[in-house]
Amino acid sequence: MASLIDTFGRLHDNLRISVTDRCNLRCFYCMPAENVEFMPKAELLTFEEIVRVARVATTLGITKLRLTGGEPLVRKELHKLIAQLAVLPGIQDIGLTTNALLLEAQAAELYAAGLRRLNISLDALDPTAFQKFTRRDGYDQTLQGIRAAQQAGFDPIKINAVSVRGLTEDQIVPFGHFARETGLEVRFIEYMPLDAENSWERDKVLFASEILERLTQEIGPLEPVPDQDPRAPATDYQFTDGVGRIGFIASISQPFCLSCNRIRLTAEGKLRNCLFSQEETDLRQLLRGDGTDADIAAAIQASVQAKKEGHEINTARFIQPLRPMYAIGG
Repeated sequence: MASLIDTFGRLHDNLRISVTDRCNLRCFYCMPAENVEFMPKAELLTFEEIVRVARVATTLGITKLRLTGGEPLVRKELHKLIAQLAVLPGIQDIGLTTNALLLEAQAAELYAAGLRRLNISLDALDPTAFQKFTRRDGYDQTLQGIRAAQQAGFDPIKINAVSVRGLTEDQIVPFGHFARETGLEVRFIEYMPLDAENSWERDKVLFASEILERLTQEIGPLEPVPDQDPRAPATDYQFTDGVGRIGFIASISQPFCLSCNRIRLTAEGKLRNCLFSQEETDLRQLLRGDGTDADIAAAIQASVQAKKEGHEINTARFIQPLRPMYAIGG
């Protein structure tokens, strides 16, 4: 089997697939508040096209898939896609990132289709702060979705909370208690320059080290979890009394580019070798033309070979991607 190894020696085995750019929230760090122009349905990859890309990718060493959006659960009958992906030879793990608003109604069928891992985006633990972040209502629906996922048997369930200086400091301690009370891992994600309105500033980043210090001071000491995957984006900690697990995705203060193992497929079939890439490879053209599986494989390999050393956010060379997060895939 071929392997996707770039010029810096990084092995890529993780493919993130966006199934839609549509979303039922309008989080400020991702989307405009109003008048969002979504892709026409005909431009989105069909389930059959997504499965074909994934199948070809498995021949190149891809073993992990994660479905994203937009909000993936707004894509109709998503469980049918998951069922097709789950039986692909070589796929060892399928995850889904969701805001959970539609999860209560879909949790059981997603689990039955073969999905086991969930990351749930939740930036605040009260309705007022939730509405400020998302510019929509839905806090209670999110909590209901989390409970439904637990009842369906999903494990692990991780809560993703974006950290923004001047906005989320008062959510740190509540999330620490939430992790201890629910048994779910809370992951704090440093605010990244992927917003639609280009309002990101480095001074707005609430650093992982500050959050760790705050949790230690107000709840109790944390220690690194042993035997962590060195290629995972999160660094995991647990409270020393054994109750509660916290993760940090420190994309800005502690970039993990040199251990990155991920490539991304946008909802309309563009392959990206980095979340912050300025270049894309058009796989839809091959899928809807006369491209063979070998052509698709060669395009994936070429994209990985062109991958740069890192995102350069901390340098003057950084250029924010033209696409915001919802159009790339979270």
